[in-house]
Amino acid sequence: MSKFTVVYDACVLYPAPLRDALLRLAVTDLFKAHWTDQIHEEWINALLRAGKYSRDPLERVRGLMDDHVRDALVTGYEPLIETLTLPDPDDRHVLAAAIRCNADAIVTFNQKDFPQEMLAPYCIDVLHPDDFIYYQVDMAPAVCCEALRQQRLALKNPPFTTEEFLASLQKQQLPQAVTKLREFEQFL
Repeated sequence: MSKFTVVYDACVLYPAPLRDALLRLAVTDLFKAHWTDQIHEEWINALLRAGKYSRDPLERVRGLMDDHVRDALVTGYEPLIETLTLPDPDDRHVLAAAIRCNADAIVTFNQKDFPQEMLAPYCIDVLHPDDFIYYQVDMAPAVCCEALRQQRLALKNPPFTTEEFLASLQKQQLPQAVTKLREFEQFL
């Protein structure tokens, strides 16, 4: 059975609440999520530069991601990188990974870095995480709400009310998804 397939760009993986939401949704098997070691290095290095974390806990998260999202790690994409053109050459590895794993879309905040005319030959779309999460909730509200409820319940220090949890998602630039989730607030 064909399944909608995405590559998560590094920028959607270093805000922890967003990363957690995207990973919990990925393990629902509503879609197939992918990333690369290079994408891992980007989000980890972004957090290290911010000076709030040391490498060891971030490497632990990396390992958990690779262990829990089945077949997520893309390999063998490197030869494609030099053949691709994007506004920022440093983003070519993301497109190469998307091509290699036959992704339908790249989930990123940096939509301008992946112009549709440059992705069209590969039948790859670019999706803002707000749109992506909104679509998942719209298609499978019960499954998504349970995954996000588990995320909320895992927050113990301090625990989050549903409203606090939705406010934390709102801060992740997810206004459309949060509006949709409010329809199912009692299940979160």
